[in-house]
Amino acid sequence: MVFFSLVRMKICRAEYKTIAKFIEQLRPTRQCMKILKDRFPNHSQSTLLSIFSLEYQKRMKRTLVKHQDVVEDYFQRYRSEAKKRPSDPVLLELANEVDLSPSLLARLLVERFLEEQQGSVSSKQVLNSMLKEPSLIPDMQLAKHVEQCTINDCCYGPLVDCIKHAIGQEHEEILREKLRERNLSFLDENHLRAKGYDKTPDIILEVPIAVEGHIVHWIESKASFGDEQSHRTYLNEQFWSYWNRFGPGLVIYWYGFISELDCQRDRGILLKDCFPTDIVTLCHGSSHC
Repeated sequence: MVFFSLVRMKICRAEYKTIAKFIEQLRPTRQCMKILKDRFPNHSQSTLLSIFSLEYQKRMKRTLVKHQDVVEDYFQRYRSEAKKRPSDPVLLELANEVDLSPSLLARLLVERFLEEQQGSVSSKQVLNSMLKEPSLIPDMQLAKHVEQCTINDCCYGPLVDCIKHAIGQEHEEILREKLRERNLSFLDENHLRAKGYDKTPDIILEVPIAVEGHIVHWIESKASFGDEQSHRTYLNEQFWSYWNRFGPGLVIYWYGFISELDCQRDRGILLKDCFPTDIVTLCHGSSHC
C-alpha cells in the first residue's frame, strides 16, 4: 500500500488528460505506481496515486455492470482455479485478468457464495462485515483469497477506506495546527455541529482573512487531487452551500488540482494546493486590522 505525503502540485488540463490516458492501461497492482512514476517523474508519487485512484474509480463505475452480468462465470472459474492451485492468489489473479478491482470482485463473489450457502441474498451489513473481517467468511480458502484482494487493492475496499479516512483526519489536523501557529481563531466541524449546523466546512474563521487579495471566511480540506468531476460534485454539493451560508472561502486540495478549475475566485471560492503563506487578518468590517 502506498501512503500519501504532503505535496504542492497543480497540473494543467491538457497534462492531466495525458496522465489519465496513460492510466487506462494500468491495473491497481503494486507495480503500477512505479510504472506511473517512471513515466511522469516530475510529479510526486502522492499526486499520481491520487489521480490514479480517481481515474480507476471512474473506469470501474463505467464497467461494473458488465462484470455483474457474468458473476456466475467468474464464480465457477474461481472455484475451478482454487481447487487446482489452492495456495495461489487465484482471486487476485482473476481480478487483474478481467480488469476489475480486486476488492470489488471479492465483494461480488462473496455475495454469490453466501447466496449459494443461504439460498437468499445476504444483507449489506453481513456482506460488509465479512469483507472487513474475512475470517467471518465460512470458507477458509475464500477468506484467505478475499484478504489477499483487500491487501493488494490500492483504490477500493475496507483497508483503503480506513486509510483514506485517516489521511483526511490527518490533513484536517494539519490545517488546524497551521491556523493555531498563526493565532487565527476558528471553529471546526465539531464546534459547528454542536451549534446545530448540519452541512459545514472543516473550518469557519471567527475573524476573516485575505488570501491573495480574496476574503476567506471558511476553509475546506481535501486530502485528494481535484479533478473536474470531483470538483464539480463538491461545488454543487458542498462549496456553493458553504458560500451561501458563510460567504467566500478557500478549498485546499493537498495533492493538487487541475489549474483551470481555479476560476471561481471572483465569485468567492479560492483553490490552493497548500496552506497559504500570504495571509492578511481582517477586522469584521473587512478592513485591515
